[in-house]
Amino acid sequence: MAKTNPGRFFEDYSVGDVIAHAVPRTVSGGERALYHALYPARHALYSSDEFARACGLKASPIDDLAAFHVVFGKTVPDVSLNALANLGYAEGRWLRPVWPGDTLRSTSEVIGLKQNSNGKSGVVWVRTRGENQHGETVMEYVRWVMVRKRDAAVVAPDPVIPDLKPALAAADLVVPEGLDFTGYDFALAGEAHRWGDYQPGEVIDHVDGVTVEEAEHMMATRLWQNTAKVHFDATLREDGRRLIYGGHVISMARALSFNGLANAQMIVGLNAGAHANPCYSGDTIKAWTEVLERAETSAPGVGALRLRLVATKGGEPFTLRGEDGKYLPHLLLDLDYWALIPM
Repeated sequence: MAKTNPGRFFEDYSVGDVIAHAVPRTVSGGERALYHALYPARHALYSSDEFARACGLKASPIDDLAAFHVVFGKTVPDVSLNALANLGYAEGRWLRPVWPGDTLRSTSEVIGLKQNSNGKSGVVWVRTRGENQHGETVMEYVRWVMVRKRDAAVVAPDPVIPDLKPALAAADLVVPEGLDFTGYDFALAGEAHRWGDYQPGEVIDHVDGVTVEEAEHMMATRLWQNTAKVHFDATLREDGRRLIYGGHVISMARALSFNGLANAQMIVGLNAGAHANPCYSGDTIKAWTEVLERAETSAPGVGALRLRLVATKGGEPFTLRGEDGKYLPHLLLDLDYWALIPM
């Protein structure tokens, strides 16, 4: 019997399968230090214990996307080791903060399957939950990936495509217990803009750019144990180039968005997301955001903004799709999320 794991292929999944992913991970302050070394992350709530305490929390949590990457990374050996591409996200919610010292593990349920028309691959939908050491769910999300078939001759199951929300309602969002922005220090946070200063339809150019390097990308994939072969092994792609891990692009774009959205402190909802085109070492990531919606919350002084974060590698700014309806070639990421901001 083979003792190594070749990863799952499309025909190895069935709707209703529940996969308990291996190797729980205890996170520490080192996780934050490495995250901030990889990205120009400067949101005050994730940088300063004292700032976080002034906002009603017991300390500064682990960055929302760092926690997401840990939970996501656990799933890769079982879900996307043989993936051709990670296609999208939906119904993502951060349900409670992750603190240094917490131990995270992940579980995924297969909720959809559809073979592609070429018969060589198919799309797998999973709903993933990340839990802490107390069995509390800290986040959940749906993602779908294109996965190779082991044997193109295997008859595919009838397609099952899950019915997913196009976006979370404000009522679906969970505000961390105790969060209070009534005494928020705008000077320490870095910008004066609050909830009422943003209008739906407004577009913000985040100005700055960062050129992606192979070394930092590989550090990120190893840090979060994203072992998908297309990120590690250049021989698996016809062009001989490793794909930059999509989470690396997400975190870089989010960090760049600080310039104009410094007070959008916490991501609490992920409505939709697409990795529109591949990113490679040497590409320069820039970002812009469209304000989609505003909502109030029940927490004191806390509002919510629904934002569309777009990462590009050049091209005309503030454009998404061509006349054919497809993403333009310079688009890297189209991410629709909710963030908490002082009112």
